[in-house]
Amino acid sequence: MSSAHLSRAEFERVVTEALDALPKRFADLVENVVIAVEDEPSDEDLESIDDDDDSELLGIYRGVALTERTDEPPLLPDEIAVFRGPINRVARTRQEAVHEVRETVIHELGHYFGLDDDEMPH
Repeated sequence: MSSAHLSRAEFERVVTEALDALPKRFADLVENVVIAVEDEPSDEDLESIDDDDDSELLGIYRGVALTERTDEPPLLPDEIAVFRGPINRVARTRQEAVHEVRETVIHELGHYFGLDDDEMPH
């Protein structure tokens, strides 16, 4: 394992830091969302994305976007999963891994707020 890889504890800390760094106006709108660190995406996760290329799936939003909700409160919290294995594989340095974690958290929160991939910077 190269020194670029983040351990589980480091990875979780970086995810927490990314959430703590969100602008307050956005952070205040995030309700009933679980942010989970997972080692790898499931087959179901991989099948749920319409991605033609073989790029790694770094994170996924599992839920109903705020823009698509009815008045009924969701029974379960929405979930954002950030995948440690793929991020460690695409990052060449620890700094890149930290950057990818932050970008992934923000990107998946964008889906929570109802943005499509093409509406968000990559």
